[in-house]
Amino acid sequence: MNKEIFDIFNTDLQFIHGVGPVLATKFNDVLGGRRVLDFLLHIPSYVRPREILDSVTNAQNGDTITVSVMVKSHKRGGVFRGRRHPTQIICADKFAAPITLQFFNTKFLDYWIEKLPIGQWRIVSGKLDYSQRSGAIINHPDFIELPENASKIPTHQAVYPSGEGLTQKTFANVRDQIFKIIHERVSVQNTDENLMEFIDALTHVHFPESNDDLVPNGTYVAKLAYCELFAHQSAIAINRRIRKSKTNTRPIRAKKHDLINKFYEILPFALTGAQQRTIDEIFADFNRPTPMMRLVQGDVGSGKTMVAMAAMVKMAESGAQSVLLAPTDALAQQHFAKLKPMCDKLGLVCDVLTGRDKGVARREKLISLKSGRTKIAIGTHALFSTDVEYKDLGLVIIDEQHRFGVAQRTAMRTKGNNPDMLALSATPIPRTLSMTVYGDMDISIINEKPAGRIPIKTTKLPIERVGALISRIAPQVQSGAKVFWVCPLVAESEISDMVAAQSRFEDLKKYFPETGLCHGQMDKKERDKVMNEFADENSKMRILVSTTVIEVGIDVPSATIMVIENAERFGLAALHQLRGRVGRGNSQSYCVLLYGNNVSPDGLKRLDVLCETDDGFVIAEQDLMMRGVGELLGTKQSGWIQYHFVNYREHRDLFKLAQTASMDDNISENVWAKQLRQIFDCSTIAGA
Repeated sequence: MNKEIFDIFNTDLQFIHGVGPVLATKFNDVLGGRRVLDFLLHIPSYVRPREILDSVTNAQNGDTITVSVMVKSHKRGGVFRGRRHPTQIICADKFAAPITLQFFNTKFLDYWIEKLPIGQWRIVSGKLDYSQRSGAIINHPDFIELPENASKIPTHQAVYPSGEGLTQKTFANVRDQIFKIIHERVSVQNTDENLMEFIDALTHVHFPESNDDLVPNGTYVAKLAYCELFAHQSAIAINRRIRKSKTNTRPIRAKKHDLINKFYEILPFALTGAQQRTIDEIFADFNRPTPMMRLVQGDVGSGKTMVAMAAMVKMAESGAQSVLLAPTDALAQQHFAKLKPMCDKLGLVCDVLTGRDKGVARREKLISLKSGRTKIAIGTHALFSTDVEYKDLGLVIIDEQHRFGVAQRTAMRTKGNNPDMLALSATPIPRTLSMTVYGDMDISIINEKPAGRIPIKTTKLPIERVGALISRIAPQVQSGAKVFWVCPLVAESEISDMVAAQSRFEDLKKYFPETGLCHGQMDKKERDKVMNEFADENSKMRILVSTTVIEVGIDVPSATIMVIENAERFGLAALHQLRGRVGRGNSQSYCVLLYGNNVSPDGLKRLDVLCETDDGFVIAEQDLMMRGVGELLGTKQSGWIQYHFVNYREHRDLFKLAQTASMDDNISENVWAKQLRQIFDCSTIAGA
């Protein structure tokens, strides 16, 4: 029986009565798939009550109403004297109160007139548009029915997130057809109890009686959220168990050189306790027969790069190679400039490989990698191009790991014989999210910053005081300070009051001629050139006006001032990342948050949080509580799980329950767990 239900779930929507291939394609655009299951996992956003009234006089402007009307006359629409006039059906309710039904699409003029014959009663439902001048009007009623068919108009209408070419009527008709099929099959078969409860919960959220049925903590949404979490967590648990149960899955590497002690000796500073603890955990992983899968989470400026360097040096002691994968050319070049001198002192060949490398230079680097001469390779996705070969790749380190998807991480892993994997993330996230997304990985947290770091002073200012701000930073710029000035847009927009980078750049050049501009719409080479010039200590460029392309990676120790315009439009995590671009030297640094005239109380609250703390984990927790995971993660987080029912902020208890349940030793054989993993397509989660 369960197979039959799953066959229904996997049926293409085009085979549902009334859909067909054209509508199925439109559904695919909205649902992200065109199966019945894709429709079932796409639940309504809210319930629209359709109050049944005796008379339109009892309704308020903007209400969605259902009322019985007598059709009095027709007023055909069309184009008259150059103006387009709607078709109007003049009606009256049972108390003779006038109401006009108005249609703007003249293509169906005859259809509406035929559907609403003069002298006949009809039940209509739609949004009331009332004014003293025009009276009561319903534009394009949602429902028009004969009195005997009044039951076809729902008293509580489920409203689905929709798209072009899909009406709410279409959603309702398809929903009714799907559940009719499901309930017919379920009612005559001995269906699994868990599956019955799952279908029952789906039924309630697709036929809600009120908005209470659709809130995250509502009985049925919470039940579906738990099912989804359990499916994902059991997939992660199985994958983790398989990985850890395998033995001798990679070569045991013998020590050939003594490098790590030399590395500690050449460090110009002492490692923090958190750095050393993380390094010890990584080294312990190296001594196990199964490949390491570890995530290192650390706040901006916590020293993750030195931890990564220690891991690569340790791997080089056995003669194996390591790669450090960065999301951008600029960050890769920056890592190379920082680590190459250290490698030279240790006698290790370090090279950088990005998309820029062409011709002879690239071929020489590829030969060095293939021969094993290059022990540490730093670069972008170019490191896992098809023509790149390694002699003995032992360690893959992925910086800003959320920028890389599962497929990219897998491609890098295939370059070696089950190499160790180390992921770095400078985006602190609450532990609930860590365990959910990185459940197949061991997690190390660097929660200390290097000694001597001076806390960044953060303040907020209204945009009206930008002139005073420019006057205040002028002396510091003249004395050698560098300034990041971040704007949320590239160019001015008529539909937004946010300041554009181009406009601010032109404004600042009047005061500071050596001002640079950097944004995502620039040619990549030109953008990197501007960034590198700003980072150059000998450059005359003192101010860099930019969009958020500088959020991750660029390291300019002499930059001591960060100005963020329309800061209220950014999430806390993004603001914290931007602030982390300064405060990397020995001088006092400042962050100024400029907010616009239309800032909301919540927007100011976010800025206050940033002014009060520089702890990235505290900030991430506040961001999650205030905005939810969608905005917190944004579109950059390509490796994150996108849930249908789960709300990270509201379902924390369910996370813990699902994680606990997924630890069952027999979880891989559990029939219901298998079905859930199939329903929620867990095939790509954590490689499971």
